[in-house]
Amino acid sequence: MSDSYKIKHHGVEACSNQSDNPAFSAVLDARLSRRNVLQAGSAAGMATLAGGLLPALAHAAPQVATRSAARLGFAAVPFSVEDKVVVPAGYVAEVLYAWGDPVGLKGNSPAFKADASNSADEQAAQAGMHHDGMAFFPLPQGSQADKHGLLAINHEYTDDGLLHPDGMKSWSGDKVKKAQAAVGVSVIEVEAAGKGQGWRVVRPSKYARRITANTPMAIGGPAHGHALMQTEADPKGVEILGTLNNCANGKTPWGTYLTCEENFDGYFVNDSGTLSDNEKRYGIKNKDAGYKWAWEDFRFDLQINPNEANRFGWVVEIDPYDPKSKPVKRTALGRFKHEGATVTLAPDGRAVVYMGDDQRFEYIYKFVSKNRYQPNNRKANSRLLDEGTLYVARFDADGTGQWLPLVHGQNGVDASKGFADQGEVAIKARMAADVVGATKMDRPEWIAVNPRVAGEVYCTLTNNSERGSEGKPGVDAANPRADNKFGHILRWQEAGGNAAANSFKWDIFALAGKPDAAKAEHQGALKGDVFGSPDGLAFDRQGVLWVQTDVSTSTVNMKEYAGMGNNQMLAVLPESGEFRRFLTGPKGCEITGISFTPDSKTLFINIQHPGEPESERSDPVQPTAISSWPDGAGRPRSATVAIRKLDGGVIGS
Repeated sequence: MSDSYKIKHHGVEACSNQSDNPAFSAVLDARLSRRNVLQAGSAAGMATLAGGLLPALAHAAPQVATRSAARLGFAAVPFSVEDKVVVPAGYVAEVLYAWGDPVGLKGNSPAFKADASNSADEQAAQAGMHHDGMAFFPLPQGSQADKHGLLAINHEYTDDGLLHPDGMKSWSGDKVKKAQAAVGVSVIEVEAAGKGQGWRVVRPSKYARRITANTPMAIGGPAHGHALMQTEADPKGVEILGTLNNCANGKTPWGTYLTCEENFDGYFVNDSGTLSDNEKRYGIKNKDAGYKWAWEDFRFDLQINPNEANRFGWVVEIDPYDPKSKPVKRTALGRFKHEGATVTLAPDGRAVVYMGDDQRFEYIYKFVSKNRYQPNNRKANSRLLDEGTLYVARFDADGTGQWLPLVHGQNGVDASKGFADQGEVAIKARMAADVVGATKMDRPEWIAVNPRVAGEVYCTLTNNSERGSEGKPGVDAANPRADNKFGHILRWQEAGGNAAANSFKWDIFALAGKPDAAKAEHQGALKGDVFGSPDGLAFDRQGVLWVQTDVSTSTVNMKEYAGMGNNQMLAVLPESGEFRRFLTGPKGCEITGISFTPDSKTLFINIQHPGEPESERSDPVQPTAISSWPDGAGRPRSATVAIRKLDGGVIGS
């Protein structure tokens, strides 16, 4: 999500007495030194994978392999300010599934109405707004099919100026109901139409499903039944209605989808005059103190239901193959503003989940399961994310780091600090991370695991213009720039190549920004095409790293960003560090959602909020003031796009 998306910034951001900004040349020298150490360590541990084969997915059991021999076979596209998706010569990008398109429910496929007059019930059978993270699941289940499958797609939030014919005028319960139906997740069935042709959504489909803010969900893990999860409607604390602000995602080796709840705080209000420490730490406000969504029924009024906000901010596991299955909020993974949940396997078969908390000065986490993945026992794997250890990262100035356990009774995380048990640690994960002394980061976004180098992990830190400002934390080794408008990409190597290790070495892989920026802190340090605000991040099976950007509309309009155009997607060769621009998006959009078919010949991405104004909500009288993508007229619509090479080759080759 964009930095200007105001719901992001409600959290109380604790100050720290960190050092003043060092000379920027010293920062770069330290970065390059750490990079050399990290690369040497990685190279020393590499051996050729038998037969030259690669694991199909980043979450497959870690293998140690020679670095990628992949080459980028496309010419970089230029910066663009056009209102369209631009891809290299020899490629085609086709809209597959836009806001308002029917999901494919049998006997219930309402068409999108360009004047936004679809009812709430119709919206519940259509694509939601603001597509974000997603994943492809082959059909049949368990296969490596590349022409037929399911897409699970997040719908992060709503632009109520577009969602209703008259926007937010005459706000009503019906409008709230429609907005609640426009968030959550879609599961759609898709197939390639034929040789040399594009993709289509299969309608009707027995797999089609919309999960919304009112879908019943189970609670798994240490917060199941906890007193802080109990409400009047759910006195046992075992079932939650809905999921909110679904941002990035994950995919498990056992074929389930992880959708991540990010900026849930703006849906809640507490006008009692007194906010708890828990509410403050997660950004809960009173009615007049900031951006909110006006969902003021009893669930979202914390004076009436004080525990309801504790039931959001989780990773939710969904079985896309079973439309009747109940999603489960996996509380062992901790409660915070989840950007994503990237899954890999440790050498001993334990599941490891990497997660970022996408707010200024928040943390990077990982979860290591207690039990091991069983390839032929999907039922046993269904509880794998309910037991294990949650860790938070500390990045030390010497280029080493530690994973600090967030375990009740350890490192001061106990009753004396307000944690009665492990359930309370999970519910107040941010506060537990404060106690153990984790490193405050510049908005951790997506995390990607290199499928070719065991234990090598990358994370986008999208930006933090408040770093080093008065009353805020100063720069540190892992976050080396004050007024960090353009962000950076961090890389670490787990000890012994083991994702479950307790320590790691790290470096800064790239500093984003303009090479000719007036301020040194805004100048990039990278090879190849320049960019700002890295966000989406994923590896393909060839070992190419794909980076998507989310420069906010307000930043695009600033002189610091002049000339860099619309948001973009880049391909990167990790061994050389070369960035090459593969795609640019329409005006006012974010590029997000990365998912490949198993053969890497189709890439699915999402175009989120095309035409987004600085105010975050569109004017219903002038909905096309910035963009009319993808229809060329009428309201702009977020959409899933399928990209393929015209010669049928591998994307990027």
